[in-house]
Amino acid sequence: MPASVEDRAKTGSSDVGRARGLHEDLAAVLIGAGLVILALAVTWAGRPDGDRASREAHPKGWPTPLAATVGLPGTWTDSPLAAFRDGSGRVAVAPVALGMGWVVAVGTLGAVLGGGSVRRFLPGGALLAALTCLAYLLAAQKVVKFYNLEYPLWALAVGLLVGNVGGVPRWLTPALLGEFFIKTGLVVFGAEVLVSRLLALGLPGLMTSWIVTPVVLVSTYLFGVHALRIPSRPLCMTLAADMSVCGVSAAIATGAACRAKKEELSLAIGLSLFFTVIMMVAMPPAIRALGLDPLVGGAWIGGTIDATGAVVAAGESLGKDVGEVAATVKMIQNSMIGLIAFAVAAYWAGWIDRDVSGPRGTLLGEAWRRFPRFILGFLGASLVCSALHGLGPAEALWVEGATTGFTARVRGWLFCAGFVCMGLQTNVRELAPLLASGRPVVLYLLGQALNLVLTLGMASLTFGWLFRNAVAP
Repeated sequence: MPASVEDRAKTGSSDVGRARGLHEDLAAVLIGAGLVILALAVTWAGRPDGDRASREAHPKGWPTPLAATVGLPGTWTDSPLAAFRDGSGRVAVAPVALGMGWVVAVGTLGAVLGGGSVRRFLPGGALLAALTCLAYLLAAQKVVKFYNLEYPLWALAVGLLVGNVGGVPRWLTPALLGEFFIKTGLVVFGAEVLVSRLLALGLPGLMTSWIVTPVVLVSTYLFGVHALRIPSRPLCMTLAADMSVCGVSAAIATGAACRAKKEELSLAIGLSLFFTVIMMVAMPPAIRALGLDPLVGGAWIGGTIDATGAVVAAGESLGKDVGEVAATVKMIQNSMIGLIAFAVAAYWAGWIDRDVSGPRGTLLGEAWRRFPRFILGFLGASLVCSALHGLGPAEALWVEGATTGFTARVRGWLFCAGFVCMGLQTNVRELAPLLASGRPVVLYLLGQALNLVLTLGMASLTFGWLFRNAVAP
């Protein structure tokens, strides 16, 4: 019998992190680190012969044997079956099936570490992997792909439709490990955040990201709480972080720090994805119409559009150099996830949820207790891979091959599965009052307007004037 959305709010919490097993964050760190180590080890074992340091021979890094173990549905126009054929027309189901297998394998391992039951997880895990594949399939349609309507949007939509219309069978509930999948994906994502890339733009990139972002985040949060009087402070903070930092990743980390509800997280991510599509389409022609310097335009795109994929697509429509600047600015924003999450945890511990009648502890101690520990895995993966990447040209290609050929793909599958879970666990009726008031939408629009103005000003100052000669290609 399908479980109601209200039942899932009570019983649909993750099996990972129960008292008899590891905490969910620790399980995510261990599995995420294991995936990164596996990628590096297998890529090193299969390193190419000849000139291993030649970027011309290996523009995307060393090829990794693991690339064959995780694939995605291909682009299709009329028939979805075409998504499971390769360029020569042959059936190519195995790579996609293996990608689904990684979702089941990671979820199973998470259930084991968390003290859950593998037998209870597997039936639901198989269905979850199938729904994840369905979301990717919808995102691969040619017209959909042209407008860059990426998999998070479809994953949430699939989950919301099934969860709020068809209902969720009780046997699927043990597989709804949405936060665990996303946390593990964020740990794996750390391997892609390389310090050398963050420093590629130098001071102008850092100023554009690190000065504007906190100002927009704090201003948007305070406006939502005090001017719009949105009753949920976690929703205001999650919306502000999602819009000002780096979209979904920041929303997940910040939502964990301020204990946002799943419905609030789904709302923030849904708004972000919707307006990301609009901005991705609208910003390049706006930059041309304003006659902006291309590098200023790239920094503006990188500092305001939420999703990395949309940033790259919008930037490269103005030129390859513009796309690189946009992607680098966005990556610098990604590096702020840990700092922002800790700051939010400290603020919540000291001013929002402080129990004056309970035993008094230090602010740092309370902040540490609330801090989402999986962020340490994200930071650790980033530092280790950055150190390896900086050892030399060959080592740089080694790390890039491991991340582009395997970890980035696995991360995508884990994120997609997490968003499907979030949709399945989201009660649309609980969101109705907030949506009817329109205040979250107003907050997002006004916050993004402030973000657009301040980022354009800072990008013009740094990329267009102060450091123009330093960043010119």
